[in-house]
Amino acid sequence: MRVSVQEVVFDCADPAVLVRFWAGLLGGAPVDRSGDWSYVDPPGFARLAFQRVPEGKSVKNRVHLDLEAEEPERAAEEALSLGAARVGGLVTDEQGAFQVMRDPEGNEFCFVTG
Repeated sequence: MRVSVQEVVFDCADPAVLVRFWAGLLGGAPVDRSGDWSYVDPPGFARLAFQRVPEGKSVKNRVHLDLEAEEPERAAEEALSLGAARVGGLVTDEQGAFQVMRDPEGNEFCFVTG
């Protein structure tokens, strides 16, 4: 049996804020299904959904998105303008480069090359 990814769901405090951040970063139109559930269908990727939960984020994510970017520094600047935060500096090695970021609720993601 094979399955496919239908959507990636983020637990969060404010779905409407996060869906607009991710739609601004990846494209697609933000949809607020209710006050507790929002989603975006970014071009070329599975749906990203955001569901309200009562508890806050307390530790580093166990899973994160790696987003390919030809120019991680430019991508980071755009993400910062949308409400992201940078974590450390650009890391470069023989495999390429990556920049760790956090979305407005602290969920980690990376811009990567290579």
